[in-house]
Amino acid sequence: MPTPDDQEMARESSRTLAELLAQPRRTLPQLSFPAHGRGQPELVPLPAATAPLIAQILAQLARGNAVTVIPVHSELTTQQAADLLGVSRPHLVEMLRTKKIPYRKVGAHRRIRFSDLMGFKLTEDVARQKALDTLAAQAQELDQGY
Repeated sequence: MPTPDDQEMARESSRTLAELLAQPRRTLPQLSFPAHGRGQPELVPLPAATAPLIAQILAQLARGNAVTVIPVHSELTTQQAADLLGVSRPHLVEMLRTKKIPYRKVGAHRRIRFSDLMGFKLTEDVARQKALDTLAAQAQELDQGY
């Protein structure tokens, strides 16, 4: 978890990076990191595709959230997948057993592709929002005061 000092630094860095990303330019600015034992900063070029990701990481750290970067093609254990969905591991295993989420077995262990897990989560989030919208509309029709 980021410390309050880390949060403040991330907030400032996030603002600065957002301003740089908003400017029209062909190449992104380089980040500078202190060189080991040389005393002068060493410029490290950054691929353009990483800048929005770094901006998102900084924004999350500024809010006090811990951040994990997971490659899209990676495979997760059942515990990792359950943690990402915010459910218990036994509940996730039941969803796997009923084929709500695709998985494969490696020996006796189940592995879930991150992309499959996020696809499932997106589908569930959309269905959940649709149900909430329906309930809100019904409450309005019945003059429930919501």
